[in-house]
Amino acid sequence: MARKKIVFVIVEGPSDDTAFGVLLNRIYDKNMVHIEIMHGDITSDLSVNASNIVSHIGNVVKAYADANHYDKSHFKEVIHLIDMDGAYISDENILEDRSVQKPVYSLIDIRTANPNTIVQRNARKRENIDRICSCLKIWAIPYSAYYMSSNLDHVLYGKLNSSDDEKEDNAYMFAKQYKNNISGFIEYITDSDFSVSNDFKESWEYIKKDFHSLERHTNFGICFKEIREKVEKNKF
Repeated sequence: MARKKIVFVIVEGPSDDTAFGVLLNRIYDKNMVHIEIMHGDITSDLSVNASNIVSHIGNVVKAYADANHYDKSHFKEVIHLIDMDGAYISDENILEDRSVQKPVYSLIDIRTANPNTIVQRNARKRENIDRICSCLKIWAIPYSAYYMSSNLDHVLYGKLNSSDDEKEDNAYMFAKQYKNNISGFIEYITDSDFSVSNDFKESWEYIKKDFHSLERHTNFGICFKEIREKVEKNKF
């Protein structure tokens, strides 16, 4: 029997793992899924820029490989889930609001006590996302970046500005809802009114326009196009 290959999934926080971990393990049942929790946003990291983000992500994969005595041949693909956080909106829609302790997102603006900080963060995110959204390989392993707009909670549950506890509770309920209904999950992520699931390149062009990076959109459904027929056939 051929050895299972690793599907290496990069996410920002623990609730992402809670929401997707069991589902992806069932979808990629012939392979081994590893969820790498970054505990932060690699695309807005102060030490990361367009010239080093690919190597930075590669080092994350290599560190896991080294720790587990793997090499690049053991990997099937790298999947990277990115929160858009309104990165592509105009700076004029980043509004000062001294009453808020952390940024508050809506479908048309971001309110924050420190607008300049968000302006700089968004510029950094755009630079890094522009580099990796068209990147095809990391450490010679097939790589694809998919977005959640404005973040995972927004896409999966239609909720903005959730607390950490709310994120974890919602993620648990989402996984519970779909763990025995994989075809239902794939239909939800692929065919909902928030799904941008046609052409991969066009999906990234779309999210960068107007207010789309604040609105509820994801192209993650594209990830499952090739295996959807199998999932439907087996009726998970």
